[in-house]
Amino acid sequence: LVVFDMAGTTVYDGDAVLHSLQAALLSEGIETERDEVNAVMGITKPVAIAHILTQKRGTIPDNEEVNRIHEKFLTQMFAYYREHPDVREVDGAAETFQKLRAAGIKIGLDTGFSRSIADTILMRLGWNNAGLIDATVTSDEVENGRPAPDMILRLMELTGVSDVAKVAKVGDTPSDLKQGTSAGCRFVVGVTEGSHSRSELEAFPHTHLIGTVAELPKLILEDA
Repeated sequence: LVVFDMAGTTVYDGDAVLHSLQAALLSEGIETERDEVNAVMGITKPVAIAHILTQKRGTIPDNEEVNRIHEKFLTQMFAYYREHPDVREVDGAAETFQKLRAAGIKIGLDTGFSRSIADTILMRLGWNNAGLIDATVTSDEVENGRPAPDMILRLMELTGVSDVAKVAKVGDTPSDLKQGTSAGCRFVVGVTEGSHSRSELEAFPHTHLIGTVAELPKLILEDA
């Protein structure tokens, strides 16, 4: 089983998450720098919002404010993923899925997004009906989002893979790398042409760093 992150790893969106989260926070008077948002990229979005608010103010925000900002974020994301011309698969993503599946490897997607946003993306790209994906899990379908291993463990259940030594986790954020490590995955692969650079990902636990997912089949299939 290979578990891929979505935005930044297999889905190119022109930094939709960054811009939408910054805009939602700014609507409540919270200005953020790119690095502040990138630091929580890949994490369940209400948790990410609460973390940013806490860091900016030094106090824990109330749930009402977090939910209000999250709803604004969702509204912007739905519109973006449905309509924006920048949204497309990362070059080589579908081909990577096909190569791995042809070798008998299951393909799973996990994301810090909610199910509603993930389904919007899957519909836009046509992946649901293309026979490319075996299972998907979103952060609102498990008890704990990244960096906890819950989504990986759920995908193992859905695909019938019981041995974590036969699982790879692939993503473009520190949260992805921490998640794969906490699950005990055989491969924990950072993608350096997404939201974080090679130097930014090198500081976090991983087994491999690659440029894009197009490089993954060679890595996985040669090891097998």
